[in-house]
Amino acid sequence: MNPAGAAVGNLHLFPSVGLAELNAEAALQTRVDRKYVLATGMARHLLATFGAEMRVLEMDGARSFSYDSVYFDTAALDSYLLAAHGRRRRYKIRTRTYVDSAISFLEVKTEGAREATVKERIPYRLEDRSRLTADGLDYVRETLAAAVGSVPAGPLEPVLETRYHRTTFYLQESGSRATLDTGVTWQRPGREPWVLDDAVILETKSGSTAGPLDRHLWAAGVRPSRISKFATGIAALRPELPANRWNRTLSRSLPLRPAA
Repeated sequence: MNPAGAAVGNLHLFPSVGLAELNAEAALQTRVDRKYVLATGMARHLLATFGAEMRVLEMDGARSFSYDSVYFDTAALDSYLLAAHGRRRRYKIRTRTYVDSAISFLEVKTEGAREATVKERIPYRLEDRSRLTADGLDYVRETLAAAVGSVPAGPLEPVLETRYHRTTFYLQESGSRATLDTGVTWQRPGREPWVLDDAVILETKSGSTAGPLDRHLWAAGVRPSRISKFATGIAALRPELPANRWNRTLSRSLPLRPAA
């Protein structure tokens, strides 16, 4: 069984939804994300006992997909430090690769009103996923200038790579979606990778109000975790940096071990 299947049980028991319908009903490029770090067994139990209808994204017969992201920052880690200190005009720059379909995008994520995440992206050449081309850098600077009113004060280089398997759920009742990430791995350039040990990241993506899956988790005593694959990963792999917003997550709910 693939990692996602091991985390949630039998994925084939959920009705399916296609990508076109999911994007039409719950594209949510501007949204509020709530993230939860859960032990694998707890995630399996909570998803199995969720009463509302939940459909799972299926493409070409597959229901779990491999993702790879490369994050870029300045030598001074400006993007990371803006997040660590909770600045309003923070941003993330990354390439996102859908490994199974060999498709890449260059993405810029910023914080909008009321902590909503705004994601903008363009198609990107697969072979350039670990670097910013001149055209890519122009896109990043133009997007940030429009969104936050400033651009990074220095060259942007890859600082972190994340890999994981993702299952995406469509919650028809609320028109929202949720994702379950398993086998989450962080790696700094030229260093050994670290993996999240027997735990998953469950993320709900909805409007300003909490969705039914959030309420189901809260009723079971599970609260959102402060976690960002980029910032928490950097803080975990570089303990000399200020962790600030992620101290609790790092100390209590982020079990890491060297990847085999």
